[in-house]
Amino acid sequence: MTLASMARKYEPRIAPATRTATSAMIASLAAEGYDTVQAPFGHALIEAARSDERILGLTADLSKYTDLHVFAKALPERFYQMGMAEQLLMSAAAGLAREGFRPFATTYAVFAARRAYDFIAMAIAEENLPVSIVAALPGLTTGYGPSHQAFEDLAIFRGLPNMTIIDPCDASDIAGMVPAMLTHDGPVYARLLRGKVPSVLTRHKPDYCFQLGKAQTIREGKDALVVATGIMTMRALDAAVKLSADKIDIAVLHVPTIKPLDAEAILAEVQDGTRLVVTAENHSLNGGLSEAIAKELLLAGKAPQFRMIGLPDEFLEAGALPTLHDMYGLSVDKVAEQIKGWL
Repeated sequence: MTLASMARKYEPRIAPATRTATSAMIASLAAEGYDTVQAPFGHALIEAARSDERILGLTADLSKYTDLHVFAKALPERFYQMGMAEQLLMSAAAGLAREGFRPFATTYAVFAARRAYDFIAMAIAEENLPVSIVAALPGLTTGYGPSHQAFEDLAIFRGLPNMTIIDPCDASDIAGMVPAMLTHDGPVYARLLRGKVPSVLTRHKPDYCFQLGKAQTIREGKDALVVATGIMTMRALDAAVKLSADKIDIAVLHVPTIKPLDAEAILAEVQDGTRLVVTAENHSLNGGLSEAIAKELLLAGKAPQFRMIGLPDEFLEAGALPTLHDMYGLSVDKVAEQIKGWL
């Protein structure tokens, strides 16, 4: 908690007119103007499981909140409810993987990254087992405050050998990542958007298809390049449309796989370094996509004008999600405002 937030704690509980009054726990990410898909992860897992008997679904008392309840209803004999025991969840998933199964273990991102990390490291990653960890509420996708905001999960898992990391943007990414995870021979940590998930990428690029380990250009532009991951790709695309009204031309490169990072595609887009390069992530600016890209640029000897959009190095406040996104610079308007100010 910051000094500013401590001061606000004692302010009168009257919401300013400019703040949006919504539930702190928001099941689905607001994406105005986009079609949505209900529980894309659960349905993609069912489809994959019907042709692969090795697939199992496990959760730590969060099936409803990770869309695994859809899988449980369709294939109850292959669903395991482990209770509020995330360490047991990961250990059981490791044991099942050793026996030839392909377990998908779901929980909240904070519980995977903080509470179960040692069990993931020792039982899954060190043994390089094919366990898929699918974690809801990544970054700032809930207003519940530090106990549930996983603003540092990418940094934690980027440092773990053998771990592949996925941060999907939308429903098409989620539907595509499930079969890709099954073909990958090793552990995967995937952030999860749940509930009614928007379909974003195919609107801007109709032939878009998720590819593990590959970044893809979704929009071309001559004035600036935004390299984004997760929901911030959606924000970047919407900001690019908004800025086009001011004759500002923004390119957007979507990076759904954080590790391994597609450095080749990123460096190719940076080209001669004449465009402003902006990274955008729903994560702390410490240890996430931004720092990973900065490293690759430095090693390649490229020094474009470089700016970062992400979460600050502090425990985040609680409140309505639209208000928090605006506060921390993740909303469409704030993304557009920052880019315009840097140009």
